Amino acid sequence: MSDTATAMFLEDGFDAVRVIDVASACGVSEKTVYNYFPTKEALVFDRFDDMEADVRRIFGPEGTSPSPVEAAVGVIVSELEAMFNEWGTTDHPPDPVLIRRFAEMIQQAPTLRAAQWEMLDRMGRVAAEGMALRAGVEPGDPEPQIAAMAILSLWRVQFGSMVRRAVDGRSAMEVRDAVIADIRSAARLIDEGLRSFGQGDARRARLHHHESR
Repeated sequence: MSDTATAMFLEDGFDAVRVIDVASACGVSEKTVYNYFPTKEALVFDRFDDMEADVRRIFGPEGTSPSPVEAAVGVIVSELEAMFNEWGTTDHPPDPVLIRRFAEMIQQAPTLRAAQWEMLDRMGRVAAEGMALRAGVEPGDPEPQIAAMAILSLWRVQFGSMVRRAVDGRSAMEVRDAVIADIRSAARLIDEGLRSFGQGDARRARLHHHESR
């Protein structure tokens, strides 16, 4: 249903296609679509639950990465590779123009942009809570909040890079590699400032917390 809906949105525009149109194209009832996708926007962001679970796992106490930025890059790269591998199948031939149109569709539809930033905001809260727990501070303290904001910027880089890099003459895999390179480049700029906090230096974080009171 998500694949069919996305193809229809790309063809006719997100706002022009109704959920009942997607249901009809899939041969199911509108209620059935909503049973699987609570909102129209969820038909586009169908992987969000898995992404949120990944963020909760890697930033929580059981996370093994010493750097929250590296952990975020791992989640983004894994998601990108899964998406591009799917587009590389027989049913979804790789097409850089289609990739660019998908990213542009999100940017151009106000409700999709709002859903995207709400999704990223939720992921940021999950990341802040996990990093705060590891460092022994409160989620509302400055360090986990600014760390989460920096990490969210990597997802913004991803979507902007997809639009910029997906041009005629490039293969889908070349686009994927270029987008991943942009993400890693952006990550290097913010990693050093977050590294000590990401290592869970609880003593330093607690001292700073008490001094600020």
